[in-house]
Amino acid sequence: MSASTGFLSGKSAGLIERDTNGDVLWTWSYPSVSAADRKFFMEKCQLQTGKIPVPFLYSQWKGDWYYMYSEAVTDSSNLPKVTHFCLVLVAKDFNPERYEELCKVLSKKYQRTGSPASILESYLSVFTRGSCSTDENGRFSAKEYDNRKAYLKSELRGIIDMFGMSAVIIYTALMLKKRIAVYFPPDQIHQLLTFVRSLPALVWHRQNWNIAFPFIEMNQEELELLKGANSYVAGFTDASLEGRNDLYDVYVSPTSGQVSIATQAKEALSMSKLHKDTAAFMVQCAENENLSEEDIVQEIAKKTSELLNNLKSLAEEGEDGKLFITLETLRARKMNPATENFLFSLAACEGLVKL
Repeated sequence: MSASTGFLSGKSAGLIERDTNGDVLWTWSYPSVSAADRKFFMEKCQLQTGKIPVPFLYSQWKGDWYYMYSEAVTDSSNLPKVTHFCLVLVAKDFNPERYEELCKVLSKKYQRTGSPASILESYLSVFTRGSCSTDENGRFSAKEYDNRKAYLKSELRGIIDMFGMSAVIIYTALMLKKRIAVYFPPDQIHQLLTFVRSLPALVWHRQNWNIAFPFIEMNQEELELLKGANSYVAGFTDASLEGRNDLYDVYVSPTSGQVSIATQAKEALSMSKLHKDTAAFMVQCAENENLSEEDIVQEIAKKTSELLNNLKSLAEEGEDGKLFITLETLRARKMNPATENFLFSLAACEGLVKL
């Protein structure tokens, strides 16, 4: 059965172990993992030091999502030569909650049996039937973790509270498909993952979490992947990021409350009354205690929908029946130059400009 027809979009599974000598080894794969990918995951797995600061880690690699769950061995009778292990699941979809829970189920079985066969049995059960039994006599069911729920699991209230009116810079950069780089210190990887995964919810109408790269390290392979993307939200823990404005249009440092625009993006991201009104609306939503996190996502989505509908109302119908906007159309409205520039760029991002 192919991944696209299964209950999971799973592509592969793997197991990395740290033995009693301190050696870290790739010990099992299904169906197969290339040597280059094994090397990448082993460098990411956190087992080298024997300390696991973030048990569950996820990001993108070569167009796929990887989910890594690491833990110490608690029953040495089943795994006498192993001190820690890391389970790696590679999939096509973004759904951290689903894959974290599945990783926990598979890890418990491995702790209990010491055999990769038990991992494979449960993994294939979920892949083909959508569920598997757990050690607590319950069941893990993939359908309980809908992808839309993963998209809605954001923390926009805290992000908007943190940056206030400046949060609109992040919103605008996302709307215009710019490159956003987020920095957190190395001991705050969990906060980094949460922050980065939340941002695509600001452009809910696109439903695109493939712009998110929650954890990127400053190595050539990962930076090359980023350079191949026209727009993204990427998370880093390397402080040298701030000086690398070739990697971003907007730099965000939540720990210092900093949102700065790179020189090359200042014109595209210049603010107007439209932006200030949007910023005030976002702050108002965040301050409204009656709104849940999901409500905030939906309220901003409605505001975005109004903006896009107003933009489309200025469009003309081409010979092919498709709507398009010209710069001349916008100039005829005698708008503020920053508003005009933003709307034309947004029209291009939404496919309303003839190429």
